[in-house]
Formats: sequence, C-alpha cells, structure tokens
Amino acid sequence: MYRLALIEIHHETNSFSTVSTKIRNFESLALHYDEDVHTGGDKHRLQVDGFRKAIKKHGKGKIEFVPIIAAWSHSGGKVTAEVFDHFKAHIHSRLDNNHLDGIYFSVHGAMGVDNTHDPEGDLLAEIRERVGDILPIVVSCDLHANITEKLVHHATLITSYRTNPHRDHNHVGFKSGELLIKTVMGEIKPTMIFQKMPLLKGGGLTIDFLAPMRQIFKAMKKMERNPKVLSLSNFMVHVWIDAPEVGWSCVVVTDNDPHLARQLCDELCDMNWAVKDHPHPSPNTPEQAVAKVKQGRWRTWMGTSIISDLSDLVAAGAPGENTHILRTLLKERKNLRSYVPLCDEDSVKQLRPSQLHQSVTLELGLKLEKVYNQKIKVTGQLIFLEESRYGKTAVIVIDKLYLALTTLPCPVFKPSFYTKLGLNIWKADVIVVKNLFPFRLFFWLYNRQTLYVETKGVTNINVFQLGYQHIPRPIYPLDKMENWR
Repeated sequence: MYRLALIEIHHETNSFSTVSTKIRNFESLALHYDEDVHTGGDKHRLQVDGFRKAIKKHGKGKIEFVPIIAAWSHSGGKVTAEVFDHFKAHIHSRLDNNHLDGIYFSVHGAMGVDNTHDPEGDLLAEIRERVGDILPIVVSCDLHANITEKLVHHATLITSYRTNPHRDHNHVGFKSGELLIKTVMGEIKPTMIFQKMPLLKGGGLTIDFLAPMRQIFKAMKKMERNPKVLSLSNFMVHVWIDAPEVGWSCVVVTDNDPHLARQLCDELCDMNWAVKDHPHPSPNTPEQAVAKVKQGRWRTWMGTSIISDLSDLVAAGAPGENTHILRTLLKERKNLRSYVPLCDEDSVKQLRPSQLHQSVTLELGLKLEKVYNQKIKVTGQLIFLEESRYGKTAVIVIDKLYLALTTLPCPVFKPSFYTKLGLNIWKADVIVVKNLFPFRLFFWLYNRQTLYVETKGVTNINVFQLGYQHIPRPIYPLDKMENWR
C-alpha cells in the first residue's frame, strides 16, 4: 500500500488590510484535522473530494489516504503568526514518525503571515526537510497565486485552477491526485519549468471565458493534447499582496522532457505579455451606478441589478466595512429596494432579541478600516437577528433599504446569503456584493445588469493607488517595460 497525505491550507491575503485573519475566520468556513477531513473536508466540494476520486480511479486499490489538515478561510488581512504556527505544529506532529509515499500540498499561493512574505514556501521547505528530497510532493494553487522560487524548488510539480471565477476545484484535486499517484508508482517522471514575469495586472482582465484570457486558456488546452505534457499553469497574481517576488508566473510540467517544457513556458509567457495592455472595464461612481439602475427600472421586472464594491472586495481581503455605497443608496431608500452587506461586529453585538421589530440607531464604519472609510449613522427597524456562517447577523430595514450587518466579513458569493435572511432576490432593485467574479456564476438567474463601483479602499483595482513597499522593480505597468525577458 502507498500512503498519500493531504495538507491543505487556503488563504488569500490582502497586504493593505490592517484586519488580521484569526482562527475563527478559518472555523467559519472550513477547518478539519486528521480523520475529520473525511467527513468535513469536502463539504464545499473542493479539492479534497477530487483527490479522493483520483485515488479511487487511479490508485488500483493500493492507495491509503492520510488526511492531515483541510483549512480554508475567506480572504483577509495577514494570518496571525500564532494561527500559522498552530497549523505548522499540527502538520509537523503528523509527519514525524509517519511513513508516507507522497504528499498533496493544496494551498492558495497568495497567503501572507506576520513576519514572513512566503509562508507557503517556508512551510513546504520545512515539510521537505522532514520527508527528504525523494518523496513526491504535488502542489496545487489558485490561479491568482504568487509562485515563488522556494515553492518551485521544493515541489515535485505544481498545478493550478484554470477557471476564473473558480469552478474547477474538484478537477484540480483530481488532476493533482492523478499526477501524484502516477509519480509514486513510477509511471511518469515530472519535469517542471517555471518562469516569472514582471507583470502586475488584475481586475477584470483575468476571466477565463472572456477576452483577452479566453484565447490563452484555449491555447493551453491545445498544448496539453501532447501526451508528453502533464500540466500547464498560468498564475495571474493576486495584485493586493505586497511581497518581494510578486508577478505573473507560468509553470509547465512534462513527462521527462525539459526542452519541451521550456519551449511551451516561453510561448505562454509571450501570450500573456501580448495582452498586458488590454483595458480594464471602466468602473462607476456610486452615483453613476444608481443613475443606471434608475434608468433601467424595467430590468427589475425580470431580475435585479448587482453592484460589485470594487474598493471593498471581501473576496480579495478587504474588511467589508465600506460605507460609501451605503451612503449613496440611503439617499434613494424611498425609491429603490436595496440589499447592502456591511461588517460591523461592535454594532451587531449591541443588538438584542428584545429589540426585534423596534427602531434602532447605530453608528457604522471607521472601526476596521480607518484610512479610506467614513462613519455613518443609521436608524431603522431591526427585523432579523440570528447566528450565521458570518457570525451574529442582523438585518435593519430603512424604508426600502435592507442593511445586512455581520460580525465577520462577508463576500456575498451566492443569493443564499440574502435568502437565508428572509430577503427575496426577485423583489430587489439593486443588490450589493463584495466579490469581483463569483457572483457572476451564482447570481446569473437574477442578474440583469452588472455595475462595478469604485470608491476608496484596500482593494482598489488601479495598482498605481496601492502603497507597495516590497514588490520587485521594474514591474509593468508601474514601470515602462518592453519585454518580459
């Protein structure tokens, strides 16, 4: 029997957020240890389930699955050193005196931790030191990962998501498991080539089924028709991480053919560089967005308009406390039925069940994010107060505006966030979400108009507005560059 371990820690860090990510942020989404991974690790149908399917299909009855940890948190500020040390201690305790034949190391690739710029690379180096240089370790990352030299050096091979919005977690787990099993059994000999590009572009540029990336991902599929090609990955870096090795990366893995791997990696880099000047969608101000909603009120007969809060994207690590859009929608509270999320733990904790269906007054904002935010006082009727995945959650209705207050930041990926609060999506004129891409998938049934709104915050799309201190220079577009080589 071959014993294959799973080590999974996912967090996408926003270096510009001052709100630390703590253990409760992982507990609110997914945190499972050892045998509990079997019952809880695939709760969200992510990589664990795909890895298990690969064992069933390719393991030939000779694979024992050894789960160690499956930890997921929504994006946020840096993970505290205490939390990361806790994860490392658990992993090391399970690796010591435990015979293994391979490891599946599933990480986001853009994690930040207090006092280190490359926590995933550091952790993999520590794992490698314990298990030796020969043991196969397959690493899978989000396509917004910031791939580092240390991660590449200690990995046998690296794979990635190929969709954005992400919808291939299961496939990535399966593919990683398949390649790990075939490597352990000696059926393939992975050869990996890695190339970093001085490129810092994000936002609407990286959707896999839209221009300009659609043609690149299509070309990658064509490249993989060659049986010698095991995997191609295009890492379009998370632009809100401030680290010394930031930049887009390409990784190509072949079956013992380094020349082919280098050739394809260079071709992929050339394709990325060729689209570097593709324009981003132009964002709206809150006032422009509201005007467009009012101009197209006929859309509400068949659905709703959705505002994506670009400057406070919880899914990209923002605190979820932006009051700028709320302030604008409050001016239209008698005309537009609006659903607005806001993270404000202090305010929610002030509320009591005895206040249900009564008028309450709260002062919101400027508690988590104190550089770009503004305070705002609201008075409305408390109609909901219960625990949810995002902690204690309240709904306050102010005329036609429904304010959803949470104690933990909420990205509002799915309509279920609002429906579980008793709010009907079909009745809304406008809905605010705090993620850049996933809502396009999950709200498709209701969404009749997408409006990206820019105010001020730690997830500004314009990289010239971000206060980088550690990134390499020169890097495009902050600097003029003619070539990635």
